[in-house]
Amino acid sequence: MKKIERAEESAFPARREGTVPLLEIMDLSISFRMYGEGLAQRVLEPISNLYLRVYPGEILALIGSSGSGKSLLAAGILGILPPNACQKGRLLYKGKDLNPERQAALRGREIALLPQSVSYLDPLMRVGAQVDGYRKPFPREKRRSIWKRFGLPMQTEKMYPYQLSGGMSRRVLLSTALLSEAELLIADEPTPGMSLEQSLEALRTLRQEADKGKAIILITHDIDLAASFADWMAFLYAGVTVELAPARDFREGTQALRHPYSQALWRALPQNGFQPIPGFQPYAGEEIPGCRFADRCPYQTELCRAALPPIRSLRGGEVRCYHGT
Repeated sequence: MKKIERAEESAFPARREGTVPLLEIMDLSISFRMYGEGLAQRVLEPISNLYLRVYPGEILALIGSSGSGKSLLAAGILGILPPNACQKGRLLYKGKDLNPERQAALRGREIALLPQSVSYLDPLMRVGAQVDGYRKPFPREKRRSIWKRFGLPMQTEKMYPYQLSGGMSRRVLLSTALLSEAELLIADEPTPGMSLEQSLEALRTLRQEADKGKAIILITHDIDLAASFADWMAFLYAGVTVELAPARDFREGTQALRHPYSQALWRALPQNGFQPIPGFQPYAGEEIPGCRFADRCPYQTELCRAALPPIRSLRGGEVRCYHGT
């Protein structure tokens, strides 16, 4: 079990009454047209009815198992989906529609991605020059200060990506995102390959950026880190938002959470008994008219199987469940 000193509550007055979300996503669906045997076509929908909001000054952690649509969501927000993708629903940035033209204009400027894959680094370019980019004047001193904080030696700037370890590559990508002036930062699995101390320093840095007023979407499998540094947690299951909860609710335990899936995740942590639940997450190609968690839920009824529950407010959070309490 990791020993993590919990971050202090955000000093920025996020989610004040009347505050407009920096990013709001409503009923987002992302599907792909695929070809099978004999040129037969089929449609896969990894994300459907996805809903979330993130406000200036807060970290929103996206939590869910592999295949729940977390990284795909990042691509949808940025407008970098492949040509065979179809995106439906509504995305609002600062209260205005985030259409493809606006995505292209804001991408890399007001909305920045810290990618999961280190393949985003150019293998033919020295690392220091990549991080500094085309900004004028070059932010060398600020970049070196960040690298010193992350434990990256100065000779790293003269290296090529193939000379970096996995943890070094993650820290380099993180420093690139931190040098941007973006108001919304999407951090997709920023800590794999790092030691615990390096991971904590990376999350402390993201916390400081949020406290300055930026909004951060943190995509991670490390629930302990997420619950320690995030303000809110969005739980995704099979591409559907099942709960939005203050991070303190997850720290308090199952009695403070609202959905059976988020409660099951809490029980599955080693320090909480390591209790698995039977069954598997549905495949993206399965057509499920009702709740996608129904087959694994101890409270499921015929209504759960017949229709997807609407998202509703409950005890200071939001839940998509007929039986959430």
